[in-house]
Amino acid sequence: MQFGILVNEGPYSHQASDSAYLFARTALEKGYKVPRIFFYHDGVYNASRLATPPQDDRNVGARWSKLAADYGVDLVVCVAAAQRRGITDGVLGDNFRISGLGQLVEMGIQYDRLVTFGD
Repeated sequence: MQFGILVNEGPYSHQASDSAYLFARTALEKGYKVPRIFFYHDGVYNASRLATPPQDDRNVGARWSKLAADYGVDLVVCVAAAQRRGITDGVLGDNFRISGLGQLVEMGIQYDRLVTFGD
């Protein structure tokens, strides 16, 4: 079973990012495939390396980057949504890349399930 994951909310303003991360990590640990995670709308803020949460708080961007490194997950940030929010290649965290909506459409066609987190 292959899951595509769509994250539409920012990392610290909504539960969606945490839920998406925990879903992806659990699916991977159980042996399912999560080839790509697509960040759209305010979800693109998950990709910014400029966020510096306090030491006693979770670092959402770093968690996503580690997940990608550990499991080979493709972390794709929507180019249009990123540009609207000032997210450029220069501020992307490790293992994130910018691409177009075609990557999201491809997920819906190729994967068994597309799971959406956030509005």
